[in-house]
Amino acid sequence: MKKRGILATAIGPLLVVIGIFSLVASAARSPIARQRPEATPRADRDAGSIVDRVDRMFSDRWHALDLKPAAPAADLTLLRRLSLVLHGTTPSLEEIRLFESDEAPDRIGRWTERMLADRRFADYLARRFARVFVGAEEGQFVVFRRDRFWAWLGDQLHANRPYDAIVREMISERGLWTDQPEVNFVASVLSEGNIDLNKLAGRTVRAFLGQRIDCAQCHDHPFAKWKQGQFEGLAACYGQLNISAVGVEDNKKESYTVQDRMTLKDRDVVPSVPFHPEWMPDEGRTRVRLATWVTHAENRRFERAIVNRVWGLMFGKPWVAPVDDLPDPIETADAPPDLLDILGADFRAKGCDLKSLIATIAATRVFRASSQHPALESNQNVDAIEQSWAAFPLTRLRPEQVIGSMVQSSSLKTIDQNTHWTGRAIRFFRELDFVKQYGDLGDEELTERAGTIPQALLRMNSEFASEWTKSSVFSAAGRIATIAPDDDTCLDLCFLVCLTRYPAPEERAVLLRHLERTTGDDRSHVVEDIFWPLFNSPEFCWEH
Repeated sequence: MKKRGILATAIGPLLVVIGIFSLVASAARSPIARQRPEATPRADRDAGSIVDRVDRMFSDRWHALDLKPAAPAADLTLLRRLSLVLHGTTPSLEEIRLFESDEAPDRIGRWTERMLADRRFADYLARRFARVFVGAEEGQFVVFRRDRFWAWLGDQLHANRPYDAIVREMISERGLWTDQPEVNFVASVLSEGNIDLNKLAGRTVRAFLGQRIDCAQCHDHPFAKWKQGQFEGLAACYGQLNISAVGVEDNKKESYTVQDRMTLKDRDVVPSVPFHPEWMPDEGRTRVRLATWVTHAENRRFERAIVNRVWGLMFGKPWVAPVDDLPDPIETADAPPDLLDILGADFRAKGCDLKSLIATIAATRVFRASSQHPALESNQNVDAIEQSWAAFPLTRLRPEQVIGSMVQSSSLKTIDQNTHWTGRAIRFFRELDFVKQYGDLGDEELTERAGTIPQALLRMNSEFASEWTKSSVFSAAGRIATIAPDDDTCLDLCFLVCLTRYPAPEERAVLLRHLERTTGDDRSHVVEDIFWPLFNSPEFCWEH
């Protein structure tokens, strides 16, 4: 009996290891690819006509400039692009194999819908939007719970609640920041026990209407039409806000007062809005009235702002920059609509459906274009190509996209909500540490910034890089070195896992020489050596 116990003890772990390698080998050989991804078309989607209209707008622009657009991007490039945009990471080998097995005529459209239905989309977009809605500051933990706001916003996005309804709740809701997480939009501006009404008013217009009226809080705007009195009236809409033991509430006895610059005496300011006051109801709580005005069906600033921001999230740069300083919409009847009007009107017509907006943009010719253009290679018409979006723009990955891609590239299986909680916890804390060291972009996330030497050194020499490229029984590098049946497959898997593409002929010719006749630890070291430059290549840390 004692011998049987020892044998059972030895065989148990061995079977576990064998099971792990079997799963990995199956991913490499792609039997998982025989699983057909479910078709998940949006029941209310009718994007064909609007996509054609957007494509025609760009075609006319290119024709007027005598430019030829870039060729369509390869499907694997589009898969990587969509995964970075919607999930904040590169796709896993498991997902790549499933994608390659999909023979649908428009598999990019099918996978866009698949990714939008994945909980990772809602969680990632919630974190991107949270920077705009509640800032990047830590805030006062007792009365501000960023984690609760993230979770609430992720739930709303996953359920695909209309965007205007989400915004109205953030502006007008009452209660505790734990029980009613949407009130963290208000609680986020609490400073030293007082609500910063000016900051809240400015954030409201920047985040939801895409304009910078906060420059007028001290004086009339020097360049735009905004007046100080207009900003004061807007801030007064939050004048009855109060933070108490029951959370965020409205106290009718409170009012918004400012010091008159001439008399130096305090004066009460009546709540008002800077344009189209007829959109603001006469009755009800002031914040409810303000929320109605912000999201009013005729307020084109609302739809233009979210279209511009979503465009920026998908391309790495907004259609109009800065993303929160849009020009006023042209209100004359004969004015030709621009891109923001075209997509904005469709967004409204579909009930402020964010997922439909994203699916529409992802189906356009400009989103599916290659980032490579013959004229760019010869340094000709660079400005014209970039300004006319004749090629997909090259933009640096955000810090959480860099570390998210590094973590995912260390695993052959998809790291998602179904991953064991330990794996998700490791990824979460690794991302926090990496972003802190790499440099947080704050709420100015769509502002172009150059890469730095410390950032490059962090990718090359940090514990993160050595940990994810090290060959072990649990890492992608170690598993590939062990289970790849031949040198070509081994090299293919390295490139697919790290760059979501197959090696080019010249890359294959150079790297295969290092893999020839290697086995055991020697082969593992070679695979490590291949992973490291792929992680640190410009291709890995750019969206393209």
